Amino acid sequence: MTGVKVAVIGAGVVGLSVTSSLLESGATAVCYERSSAAMNERSAGSSRIFRLAHLSPELVGLAQSARAGFGRWEEAVGTALIDLSGCVISGNDVAERASAMEAAGAPYEIVTAPLGQVALPAVAPPAELLFDLSGGVVDVDAIRAYLTALTRDAVVHESVYALENDPGGATVWSPSGKARFDAVVVAAGAGTSPLAAHVGIYTPPSLAHHVRFSFPIERSAMWPCWIDKPAVGMSTYQHRSGPGRWSVGGSVDPALIAWEVGREAAAVASEEAVLRYVREQLRVEPRIIDRLYCTTTPDLGDGFEVRRSGSVLAVYGENLFKLAPVIGEVLAAAALDGLTPSVQKLAAS
Repeated sequence: MTGVKVAVIGAGVVGLSVTSSLLESGATAVCYERSSAAMNERSAGSSRIFRLAHLSPELVGLAQSARAGFGRWEEAVGTALIDLSGCVISGNDVAERASAMEAAGAPYEIVTAPLGQVALPAVAPPAELLFDLSGGVVDVDAIRAYLTALTRDAVVHESVYALENDPGGATVWSPSGKARFDAVVVAAGAGTSPLAAHVGIYTPPSLAHHVRFSFPIERSAMWPCWIDKPAVGMSTYQHRSGPGRWSVGGSVDPALIAWEVGREAAAVASEEAVLRYVREQLRVEPRIIDRLYCTTTPDLGDGFEVRRSGSVLAVYGENLFKLAPVIGEVLAAAALDGLTPSVQKLAAS
C-alpha cells in the first residue's frame, strides 16, 4: 500500500496497534496524540487482565485471535507479554460465559467448592467459578515499549481539533495546520465522540470517572485474576499488578462517579466504596499503595463498534486492551480497503 497516507488519532494501545499495522503494510501513517506521552490515558498503568471468557461466542473468538496477535508480539520482543496465571469468573453470568466459551471451542473448567488449587484472596470464596485457563495478566509496560519503538517516527504530539471528509479522503486540523489523508482512524478514547461528530459519526458521548486501587500483598502470592459479579454487592475485577501488589476496581454507584460529579469527588467516593469492600470481603491489607484513574463510557460492556463516514473510521468500546492486536489489524485493513468491520463480520470470517 505504498503511497497511501492514513491519520490515526489517539496513541493509546489501539491507536498504536493500528499505526504499527499500517506501517507494516507499507502505508504512510501519522498518529496524533494530544498528551506528551503515548499510552498515557486509558492505556495507562502497568497491567491489564487478559481473558477469553466473554458473554458471546463472537467475542470469545475475537479474544482467541487477539491472543494469537499477542503471541506474534511476544515473538518479536522475545519475552512473554501475558503471565498465564489464569482468570476466574464468579457470580451471575458464569453459565452464560461457559456456554459462549463452549461454542467457540475455548478451554475452561467449572470449579465448585471446595476450590482446591484455585486460591483467591476472598474471606468467603464463591461456591462456583469458571476458570479460564488462557487468562492472565498483560504486561502493559512491555507492550508500551514495543509499540512506541515501532511507531516512534509516526507519532506527532498534537491535538486534533477538527475533521472534514473530502472527495477521496479527509482533512485533519491541528495546531500545525491542516493535512490531507486518504483515510482517518479515530481511536481517541474519551476524545472520540466530539471528533467523530465533525463528520456525522455518532458514538456514545457520556463519560464516567473510574479509579483502580492497589493494595500490598505477600510477594509470593500468585492468585489468578478474578472477575466477580455477585447477585448482591459490588462487582469487581482484581489481579496482581506486580510483585506484592493486588489491584481492585469496583462498580461504584453510577450517581457517585458520573462525569458531572467531577474527578475529585468521584475518586473519593470510589475509594470509600472499594476500601469498604476490601475490609469486608478480602484477605488483603486495606492500605492503598497506588491509584490509577481513567475515564469510562458507561454501559458499553465488552467488545467494540466501528462506524464510518466517508474516509473516516471511528472505534469505541470498553476493555479494549485485551483485543488490541486484532483491533489494530482490522482497523488498518479497513482504512485501506474502505470496508467497515464489525464483531459479527469478524467472527464469521
